[in-house]
Amino acid sequence: MGPAISSFTFFRPESALRNAVGIFILTTLFYFIGAELRLVEALSLFWPLNGVMAGIFARYAYLNRLHYYAVSYVAMLLYDAFTTSWGMASLVINLSNMVFIVTVALLVLRDKRLRKTTPDPINALRLFNYCLVAALLCALLGAVGSVGIDSHTFWPLFADWFSEQFSTGVLIVPCILAMKMPAQRMRVRPEQLLPVLALTMSVIASVVIGGAGALAFPLPALIWCAVRYSLPTTCLITFVTGATEVVLVANSVINIAVEAPLSTPLMFSARLGIATMAICPVMVSVSVAAINSLIHQVSLRADYDFLTHVYSRSGLYEALKHEEAHRHSRFLTVMLLDIDYFKSINDNYGHECGDRVLTTFAHKVQQVVGEDGMVARMGGEEFAVVVNAGDEQHGFALAERIRQAIAHHPFTWRQQTIFLTVSIGLGSGKAESWQLTEVFNRLMAEADDFLYRSKKAGRNRTSARLLHETGVVNADRGTERV
Repeated sequence: MGPAISSFTFFRPESALRNAVGIFILTTLFYFIGAELRLVEALSLFWPLNGVMAGIFARYAYLNRLHYYAVSYVAMLLYDAFTTSWGMASLVINLSNMVFIVTVALLVLRDKRLRKTTPDPINALRLFNYCLVAALLCALLGAVGSVGIDSHTFWPLFADWFSEQFSTGVLIVPCILAMKMPAQRMRVRPEQLLPVLALTMSVIASVVIGGAGALAFPLPALIWCAVRYSLPTTCLITFVTGATEVVLVANSVINIAVEAPLSTPLMFSARLGIATMAICPVMVSVSVAAINSLIHQVSLRADYDFLTHVYSRSGLYEALKHEEAHRHSRFLTVMLLDIDYFKSINDNYGHECGDRVLTTFAHKVQQVVGEDGMVARMGGEEFAVVVNAGDEQHGFALAERIRQAIAHHPFTWRQQTIFLTVSIGLGSGKAESWQLTEVFNRLMAEADDFLYRSKKAGRNRTSARLLHETGVVNADRGTERV
């Protein structure tokens, strides 16, 4: 069930009919939800349609086509034709909805074209501004269209349209843009629910205490959620909190004006306050995401060699420390590999060729080692391989496979063929988990000694200490460099 759900999507670039049907269904569904929340005939308490559709058109760039926008507009008109008696006014009112949708979608897509896709506070604030501009344009047209079917004059209608569009846009659009299916089933620990519990208590406090500051009570808890949870989860929690506050204020459950009954100006103020509050946890969440991304990149640069993409020396030690957590003994084989006559490659073909050789060499070694061990660049043309070999014979056999794979893999550089060979020294021994790093250092010294023997004996060979029934002997195997 998990993979099927995670791979499902309403839209696909190659299926125009599927896309059109999906847009029509979603437009009708969220139009119905908004219509059911109407306070009076023309105005809605909470209008999710525009924010949802703006997020969808912005998220899927291939939907940014005139005919797809037309499908959404026609769905709105058809719904009104069957459920209202607005007549021609419906053309203007629904056109105002499309103005919000198109404005936000085009501005977000413009950012994508300019490669402003990294989550950061500036992008979150930019989205806040886009909803503000779209809400102003939508309110201007919507108020004009609503004058004839509502008893209010232009400015109260404009205030209501603007505050509603702006607040729902700020709450919903980030949620749609950040939304994604979880890659795997998540296990929730009780302590992870503490921010949500604090948020629930703050909303209850808003109801009990009331007053002008009640709408801001959930803000600290929302920021706590932003720090603890992912960006999609934070956006969803912020949306639910903001929508709940709008409903509670509209029904006077949260009384923000104790002396006077709820009126349009108070609703206007409440919506703007909720929208302003909603942007704070989103900005905090994208800040945390940006910091985590930076930390991850720094960690990768420290743990992996930037040129060959295998472990660096420090990264190898970190990986060994991580392995120490697995409490079982193992037989460890450490190999030191040195590309033969590498300096002559740099001298004869240049350092660019030398870098390409190092990259290809590391890739080939990693290919032979596979998942059985770790490969690291220790510096220059010297590499290390650490494997759980089982015994010396298996470790030696793997080293020989590496040596032969390199010797039989010609390297091409600008129509010239370069044959590489490698000298290898091995160190092998049993290691308990808690002394893995200590044993590794000892085996590294042993491997370095046998690497020196391989070079002294003519290179392109593997040297190791092998156990035989008669005792311990030193053995050098290999072929002379061609």
